[in-house]
Amino acid sequence: MGTVELESKKNGMFDLANGQNVAFTFALVSSLFLLWGFCNGMIDTMDKHFQKVLHLSLAQSANVQWAHYLGYFLMALPAGWLATKTGYKGGIICGLLMVAVGGFWFIPATHIGQFWAFLIGVCSIAAGLTFLETIANPYTTVLGPTKYAATRINLAQSCNGIGWIFGPIAGSLFFYGKDSNGTDTGSAMLWIPYFGVAVVVLVLAIIFFFANVPDVKMEDDYHLDDTAGSEAKTASHSIWAHPHFVMAVVAQFFYVAAQSGIFAFFINYMTKETPAISDHVKTMLRPSWTEAGGGGIRHFSDAFASALASVGFGFFLAGRFSGAALLRRVPAHKMLGTYALINVVICGLIMAKLGWISVAAVFLSYFFMSIMFPTIFALGIFGLGIRAKKASSFIVMAIMGGALLPKLMGYVADKHGMSAGYVVPMACFAIVAFYGFFWSRFSGFDSMHLGAEAAHE
Repeated sequence: MGTVELESKKNGMFDLANGQNVAFTFALVSSLFLLWGFCNGMIDTMDKHFQKVLHLSLAQSANVQWAHYLGYFLMALPAGWLATKTGYKGGIICGLLMVAVGGFWFIPATHIGQFWAFLIGVCSIAAGLTFLETIANPYTTVLGPTKYAATRINLAQSCNGIGWIFGPIAGSLFFYGKDSNGTDTGSAMLWIPYFGVAVVVLVLAIIFFFANVPDVKMEDDYHLDDTAGSEAKTASHSIWAHPHFVMAVVAQFFYVAAQSGIFAFFINYMTKETPAISDHVKTMLRPSWTEAGGGGIRHFSDAFASALASVGFGFFLAGRFSGAALLRRVPAHKMLGTYALINVVICGLIMAKLGWISVAAVFLSYFFMSIMFPTIFALGIFGLGIRAKKASSFIVMAIMGGALLPKLMGYVADKHGMSAGYVVPMACFAIVAFYGFFWSRFSGFDSMHLGAEAAHE
């Protein structure tokens, strides 16, 4: 498949590639974001299920995130290599087939009924999703003018937010279901949504096989694709010689660490840290939404807290859509720094245990996290030309932060309470804010908008 150069058009969102409108291609690729949002949403409702069924501590249940992000870490470089060799289309189809294998594995895993068996399924699906993220994220940034790259990737990632809303709903239905006798049915039904995912991705693989997916080249603002004429010039051709990329890897590591911890322990927070449900409030809620805890104090049930996660992802989605609009006017790095700093303050409010104010702060953290992953991605691969595919592999590898630091957050929560655990994401957001506010110094450009304009002069 030949490389296609996009010509900048005034519409700002979809360009013509060799006379072909790429709007359909953008929509098709965006469907992949919905897929992994749904899978990730289900992952984040698993922890409490395994804590209850297998009697695990918070730190132990975080092995779900460990297995999930281990798949990303192991497959990120192979995914980037495959995308370079076969183009975007081949890498996407390979990733879809791997997700299907992982989805079907949950059928025997349910019969085995052991924690390790489910973790294999989680890791297998994540390995396939790695191919999709490594390829689809940079692909959305090149389907149009460079100055709107952050806008496009955030718009595509909004589909991710939609999937994340429905993922917890599926988790609530299948992981926390009860039969007519009130017996938990989660362990027996956990395979059902994953079987559905496997069937859907097989259909998507067929569609991508026959679809037109041009292999588009990114703008080369740093002239990395030029033939090297000196030792210094050769050194500059390394992606590691560019601080804006190196620091993007660092920022992504800590952002995903914060996101993963907040998502993973959302149910724990809602069932343990919210104020007691009074008898008056109880009468306005469905019986299944609350349950009695120690000392007869009523709190939200696991199933209802799982459903509430969808409300959190509603805030996440709202942040994505509004963020995509704002990024057309506000420099991406400044918006990233501001949102991250706001989340530092929000984590402080959660740790302060201010009752329903702290509960509201948890939901607000979803809104201000929304633009971080895609914006860090767009800022990190900015101007890297054909090396963007390789660079994206390392940025996806940085997702390993989601495997490591949630265990630390769980450890702190086990020792000092769930609210205290938010000190971990607070520190992570501070690092992301640092990257956002200093991106101009790292990259040598005042903004992505100005960099794109300079490249065409």
